[in-house]
Amino acid sequence: MKNDSELQRDVTAELKWEPSVNAARIGVEVKNGVVTLAGHVLSYAEKHHAERAAQRVAGVKALAVEIDVRVPGIDQRTDGDIAHSAENVLHWLVYLPKDSIKVMVENGWITLSGHVDWEYQRKSAAAAIRYITGVTGLSNQIVIQANVSLSAVKSDIESALKRRAKSDAHQISVAVDGSEVTLTGVVQSWSERDLARNSAWGTPGVRNVVDNLTIV
Repeated sequence: MKNDSELQRDVTAELKWEPSVNAARIGVEVKNGVVTLAGHVLSYAEKHHAERAAQRVAGVKALAVEIDVRVPGIDQRTDGDIAHSAENVLHWLVYLPKDSIKVMVENGWITLSGHVDWEYQRKSAAAAIRYITGVTGLSNQIVIQANVSLSAVKSDIESALKRRAKSDAHQISVAVDGSEVTLTGVVQSWSERDLARNSAWGTPGVRNVVDNLTIV
């Protein structure tokens, strides 16, 4: 198991290796396996990639992000311009129901709201918005509306975990309450945790996933 110094070294190295991140702007602190990223970046997309880079490192138990987005003058835009760009981007996503998502922008921060049928639609909308010039942050408040019976959701998720999570599947417990799924147990890495969450979200009718998984 890595100590905090080793983990700090590995996270710093991963940030330097990630081509979409300027690691010189980001400081890394680690305490008891909890990684804190601090500093400033020039775009919301760069902030996102820094977060994902840290999550890729084995041994990271939790991540705190204290990174500010400081859009350079040449890339600064009005909220109206950003909102217009966001609406255009969402309009061209073929897998989103027409007019299903609303956009609000305040000081460069985008809030998405509305209803979709699947988690992948919700995540894809946020991913498309992330790369718009001038965006400083994103709140994804899109709601998944259940259209199917959830009677078999627990067995469906458990079967998906067995197919995907390999040795960790038997250490993950699935509880279903209406359209909410709670995952508990232990996994070996952040990627295994994401795999379990994605398996739950990939089940039709799931509106919320509570992640109580522990990385060991």
